[in-house]
Amino acid sequence: MGALLYLAPAAIVLLAIMAYPLFQLVQISLYDYGQEQASGGAPLEFLGLGNYAKLLGDDKFWTILGQTCAFAAVCVIGSLVVGIALAVLATRIRAVPRMLLFLAALGAWATPAVAGSTVWLFLFDQDFGLVNEVLVGLGLTGMEGFSWTYDRYLAFGLVAGEVIWCSFPFVLITMYAGIKAIPTEVMEAAALDGASTWRTARSVILPMLRPLLVIATIQSVIWDFKIFTQIYVMTNGGGVAGGNLVLNVYAYQEAFAGSNYGLGSAIGVIMTVLLLLITVVYLRAQRKEEEFA
Repeated sequence: MGALLYLAPAAIVLLAIMAYPLFQLVQISLYDYGQEQASGGAPLEFLGLGNYAKLLGDDKFWTILGQTCAFAAVCVIGSLVVGIALAVLATRIRAVPRMLLFLAALGAWATPAVAGSTVWLFLFDQDFGLVNEVLVGLGLTGMEGFSWTYDRYLAFGLVAGEVIWCSFPFVLITMYAGIKAIPTEVMEAAALDGASTWRTARSVILPMLRPLLVIATIQSVIWDFKIFTQIYVMTNGGGVAGGNLVLNVYAYQEAFAGSNYGLGSAIGVIMTVLLLLITVVYLRAQRKEEEFA
């Protein structure tokens, strides 16, 4: 009960900030709500679940949903792998290199998404990009004038690289703090028992870091599943023929470019439900692991 009382103020603030926008989002998704309705030039037409039925019956929606899930999974796994690896490295290097590592990571983390995406686009530009110039200088003459954003999968990979670059610092700092918080007595006891480095990491460090790992994973899933800026900027609104669309960009196109606010809102509701389901399933799986541990 005491914990609930401590959480009550934050819960009230979150409800006050989120309840009404979510209610409006759900409400708009139930109507045929376009530019005419928004300007008062036409009456609202109640569709019920019509927008949802239209989405679920559209092959394009399922393709974009699959792309979004695959893209988010690559970004989450990449952020966790890079962040954890650098966190371990930070515990084993001296103070000055560690400070430089953290400064570089925090610089990437603090860079606005639009600025970071623009810099990456410039680096990989087919005519003036540094990456192509370096590759040509190394003898890969076929990379002269090569476009990194024309091919669907290369464009997704380029965006994923930028997302991982600006996301791994959160994992790095979180995991580094967790590793440093592990008592030295525990590590010394594992060493005295003859545990190898891999055994110590798997049986000692990882279980103690699991709560932080859960937080980092859930945060990464939420951030990467609803990516908008990087995809929109780096693929010029969704790539060639919409080949690089993800749900957030698709919702934007339907709601604002297509003036179909009802359908765009329905996509937003589906995204919110999916994120809640992913979070609940992941937390339940972690709880079961702890019960069997």
